[in-house]
Amino acid sequence: MWCSPSFAQVASPGTDKPDIAAASYPADLFAKLPLINGPKLSPDGQNILFSTQTGGRTFVATRSVTDGKLHSIPLPERLDLNWYRWAGNNRLLISVSQTVRYFDTEARRSYLLTADTTSMKPVFIGRDQQGLEGDDLLYVDPSGQWALLSLQRTPYVGPTVYRVTLADGKMEAVQNPYGDIWEWFADNRGVVRMGMSFSRDSWTLHYREGDSGGFRKLATIRYDDEEQKGLIDAIRVISGSDQGYVLSAKGTGRYALYRYNYATQTIGEMVFGNPDHDISDYDLNEDGTPSAVYYTDERPRVHWFDPAQQQVQEAIDKALGARHGSLVSRSRDGRVKIIHVGGPNDPGSYYLFDEALGKMDIFARINEALSSSRLSASRYVSYKARDGMTIHANLTLPRGREARGLPLIILPHGGPYGVRDDLRYDAEVQFLASRGYAVLQPNFRGSGGYGEAHSKAGEGAIGRQMQDDLDDGMDWLVQQGMVDAGRVCVVGASYGGYAALWAVTRNPERYRCAASFAGVTDWDRMLKYDARFFSRSGLRRWRNTIQGDRGFDMDSVSPLKQAGKLTRPVLIAQGQEDTVVPPQQAAAYVNALKSASKPHEFVSYDKEGHGFDDPANLADWLKRLEAFLAKHNPA
Repeated sequence: MWCSPSFAQVASPGTDKPDIAAASYPADLFAKLPLINGPKLSPDGQNILFSTQTGGRTFVATRSVTDGKLHSIPLPERLDLNWYRWAGNNRLLISVSQTVRYFDTEARRSYLLTADTTSMKPVFIGRDQQGLEGDDLLYVDPSGQWALLSLQRTPYVGPTVYRVTLADGKMEAVQNPYGDIWEWFADNRGVVRMGMSFSRDSWTLHYREGDSGGFRKLATIRYDDEEQKGLIDAIRVISGSDQGYVLSAKGTGRYALYRYNYATQTIGEMVFGNPDHDISDYDLNEDGTPSAVYYTDERPRVHWFDPAQQQVQEAIDKALGARHGSLVSRSRDGRVKIIHVGGPNDPGSYYLFDEALGKMDIFARINEALSSSRLSASRYVSYKARDGMTIHANLTLPRGREARGLPLIILPHGGPYGVRDDLRYDAEVQFLASRGYAVLQPNFRGSGGYGEAHSKAGEGAIGRQMQDDLDDGMDWLVQQGMVDAGRVCVVGASYGGYAALWAVTRNPERYRCAASFAGVTDWDRMLKYDARFFSRSGLRRWRNTIQGDRGFDMDSVSPLKQAGKLTRPVLIAQGQEDTVVPPQQAAAYVNALKSASKPHEFVSYDKEGHGFDDPANLADWLKRLEAFLAKHNPA
């Protein structure tokens, strides 16, 4: 569908639909797959690359901006899509992966494919030289002729960097394994300038000034050194100089963008920072100067260093009002951009914005079945936790109901560390609100984006202060008169699933029920499972983050170990292909509940992992959740 409104007249998707209540929408509509995913403009702005799913298969496709012609590539069977990108205007790079046996365990093996836009036939690159990771792309030539690919054949020898000719797949080694370096970085002209080695308790950066000669040790950074972690999190080295940029929490306690001199190992002036929120990422122009920084307050934000670009961004933000426009992709010259326009009650649409013409053309609506005018509004709120810490949260109130004495669902996010919720569309939130529930999504201590103090406050707080933050959010809503204290349940997935199960175990006087998808139930067993993915020192740091005080007994905050105390009904769901929280976590908990004759329901999804890929399964979960809540906490 194509139309051409100015950006001050961007259509609100679904407003032309019949006047039906959101509660009339069946679960299947909330579970629909997006029409397209992750659109990316070609460097010349003439074609759009995206992924889509149909008939149970995933396709990568291109669409012409001028005539709308479509070309697609079906992914090889049994391979999952990781990412894709342009390499010049006429070539694609696609990363895929699959689960394989690796020594005595399972692991993910990734592969890199390339295809030209004429034949659209994918060809593997570097498969004979790789081990587990085949898609560690360091640099792509802007013309799309070649790329740098780091490959490690075995875990016993460091990676080699190859210059790959993308048209024929020919590979030339340009950087052989060096010392104990296990990860490589290139500058903005495709020269390998930096490597990283790992020890028991630290990273070491190795650096060279040009394209030849040896590497010298630049800096050793302890894994627990939050102030210096920005050197690792966002390395950018500029060609022809020792200058670069880093994200650091130096001095302010919040991550900001700084200049960095790799030769003298010194952090320079701050380039951009936000007084309240961490900078999460940044982009550079081809000449190595910063073009944009990204952060999130109640919604994702971008700040442009070019005053003209920033002025356009501010005009778009003003025109959209309560909705927001997020930059998704742009052409090399910045003239053409893809912008996602949406909001908490709007799945959103993708627009093509032509800056020279000052107009935005819609090219895809994500879920045309849902009308934003029938969904529920959300707002960004804050409240004080019992120890005085400010907790920010999203609050969604059911449309058409007075905000007095409402039933409440607390919906904590997963993670839990470094993750947060913001005011973007969330299908589960809107589904619950459409059934008459207020929904609170607290960004409890440990959540990301609020600075170092908020993040570190989550260490050693699982099952303790993190849980208090949920309780205190409930109390705040009760004090406001918006929520009935006797009609509250907790629902979540992953860590959020754990928080739900622990809420009804710890405080049955507060909560009527809980529902968990892929939730942790036994922290000791979970840490033993995690051990296979960490070094000894890494596991020790992770355990310290989870446990806090070494003398604290994690069994005392594990739903499995405290199953005998459960008095409230719980709904448990688990994907049997989950490699993040293994299915044994749910199985052991369900067995314990059965043995103790505790009220519970359990559903298993054989082909799902740590989330839902099949919309039919997501719809089934939403229907089961609706029935469970209607039984134990009717709206």
